[in-house]
Amino acid sequence: MSEPSLIRHTGWGYFPIAALARLPFAMMVVGVLTLVTSATGSIALAGLTSAATGVGVVVAGPLIGDLVDRFGQRAVVLPVGLANSILLALFPFVVMAGLPGGVILVAAVLVGLTAPQAAALSRTRLVGLTRDRVSDERRERTMSRVMSYESAVDETAFIIGPVLVGVLASFVAPWAPIAMAALLSFAFVTAFAVHPTATMTTTDAEATRAPIRAVLSAPILVVVGATFGVGLFFGATLTSLTAFAQSVGHGEQSGLLYGLMGIGSAVLALLVMLLPARFPLTLRWLVFSGILVFAAWGYATAGDLGTVILMLCLMGLGVGPTLVTLFSLAGDRSPEGRSATTMTLVGSALTLAQAIASAVTGALAEATSASVAMLLPVGATLLVLALGVVNAVASRRALASLATV
Repeated sequence: MSEPSLIRHTGWGYFPIAALARLPFAMMVVGVLTLVTSATGSIALAGLTSAATGVGVVVAGPLIGDLVDRFGQRAVVLPVGLANSILLALFPFVVMAGLPGGVILVAAVLVGLTAPQAAALSRTRLVGLTRDRVSDERRERTMSRVMSYESAVDETAFIIGPVLVGVLASFVAPWAPIAMAALLSFAFVTAFAVHPTATMTTTDAEATRAPIRAVLSAPILVVVGATFGVGLFFGATLTSLTAFAQSVGHGEQSGLLYGLMGIGSAVLALLVMLLPARFPLTLRWLVFSGILVFAAWGYATAGDLGTVILMLCLMGLGVGPTLVTLFSLAGDRSPEGRSATTMTLVGSALTLAQAIASAVTGALAEATSASVAMLLPVGATLLVLALGVVNAVASRRALASLATV
């Protein structure tokens, strides 16, 4: 009798629910940027507002991860998701009421504080099921598939999210994307929280749980740093692209343009599971981040919309596999009993960096020009590549030391 697959444990219904639970956040960042830009005319304030949302996510992320490790996903995600849907629904009223910028920023922080971390927690849930219920012989391959699938779903969400923002903002109203995100959060984050898989693995309160300092080890922090670099890339690209689109008279379509990057990213993220074992994670990090550097430079030096579109597509070929690699390493290196904490830390680094880059890039675009702001993604990609080199050197030294034992 063959061993049940992971899908037999989760059920087919889990996957669309977990995928749609990510959409509110995928729409949130672009939607906030579009709404505030439209309502106030200020790219700088829009970037700061996106940054405030990200700061809220980062402050709450590790706390949510620790609470999940202690009490399980359902007890934490359900109230957090409901609060987030309410705050998202109120946000357009705050922005469009003509209130001071400080009030808008506080509202954005509250939205971020209640972001339910669906992507990180879905990874945690599937990793836990793989560790608990998949045999030793199949575990490594199943884990690789899980990480490829999860990263591909993330990228697909970041295609659909910005596209939905662009369509709704263009054909309905600038507030419509945030209203839709509120509805999706209420429906699908709630469904994600109450799904049976939320209680299928033992909480880490019931297991041996490593001390929090174990999460802050060098092998994990280098992955967190690289993920931070990817977040810088996302934030700088989105905000500079918004400024570029506005400069050519298509500001409301920035979400559609940004979504182009996700097409190749999602496809390549799925194909990563087909890569042979002799192409190790350390080397993948170097190769795909190198592609990202090349594409970012092409984007920065592009002189027309057609070249920008081409480079956005090429960026996707680098960023999707890079994210798969980083999350796979995070999963492999997470200490015992700290999977949710590790994954939310990595996810929070991505969000914090995106927030910082959005604010800095928005201010730079307003003070100078879109073309200057478009240089910032290059620096972000160079950081990811540099940390890949650090990781490769450290990994080689670790193997060498083991060989001499």
